[in-house]
Amino acid sequence: MAKIVFAAGTSHTPMLLAADEILPRFAETDQKMKHRDKDGRPVTYGDLLEKADPKLAHLVAPENLVARQNLARAAARRLRAAVNAAALDALIVFGDDQNESYLEDCRPTFAVYYGETIRNGNAQHSAYSHLPEWYIRNRAGFFEPVEPRDYPVDGALARHLIEALLAAEFDLAASKSLRAGEGEGHAMAYVHRHVMDAEAPIPIVPIFLNTYFPPNQPSPRRCYKLGQAVRRAVEGYPGDARVGVLASGGLSHFLVDEEFDRAILKALADKDRAFLQTLPRNKLHAGSSEILNWVALAGAAEGIDLDWFEYVPGYRTPAGTGTGMSFATWG
Repeated sequence: MAKIVFAAGTSHTPMLLAADEILPRFAETDQKMKHRDKDGRPVTYGDLLEKADPKLAHLVAPENLVARQNLARAAARRLRAAVNAAALDALIVFGDDQNESYLEDCRPTFAVYYGETIRNGNAQHSAYSHLPEWYIRNRAGFFEPVEPRDYPVDGALARHLIEALLAAEFDLAASKSLRAGEGEGHAMAYVHRHVMDAEAPIPIVPIFLNTYFPPNQPSPRRCYKLGQAVRRAVEGYPGDARVGVLASGGLSHFLVDEEFDRAILKALADKDRAFLQTLPRNKLHAGSSEILNWVALAGAAEGIDLDWFEYVPGYRTPAGTGTGMSFATWG
């Protein structure tokens, strides 16, 4: 039978795409965006700055930004090497969608893509057109720099997952193609451009979770059970395929919550399914909602052990904004 033999989780923040000189500029966008505090309450950047630990001003000095970035870059390289050394026949990717493949006209809670290929293109999605030019140029690192590229999808495995998940009472959306002229969203694009070997990309099966947008966001328990159902489905797939699973995104952002992030990583290492299934939903807004991709991963990877992780609290302003950059492998 097929089997999940490897798993990984990776942040996909645009910070990871940024050159050293760009890192201080994220303060420009952080000062203007909507924020939530660690309890999920709406706040302004000024509110966060007023209550922030004074030591953060030192932590976000340019030399410290670069030092932390170098730790994250090294972790991203290690994760990339592990994925490409795992000899996988297919890689199932859990990722969120932010007005990219799915819009307000029809946004499913869960969706599986089953086309034979998926396109990565360099066109910027309209949801980001209001941001500064430097940010858009940096974010373009998710996508092919010149011509679009079609990456392989394991369509047969994807169709099997759809059928098995429906039998397990998950009511899914199924997508065979993207809208004309559009490419894959950033969660999948990051994996193709910065995790996979460009010369030998692994066929993926994209599974989208609507972590971001109310009113139909899945609960942590439902995400975990989705992962479990994916694992059972893989084990029922004919043949002896070596399958990997990967969570793209997270952990906490746009306010870094080190305590919460480290508790999640501990729960992943300890296989603490009760903790992961009862994560407080008030902490899973906006970017931090991508933690749900890791919860689904944990359900899928129950049969293997976490063997490495790196956590880099990616503070980028004196208010404590940034991303909890996280990288882990199971196998």
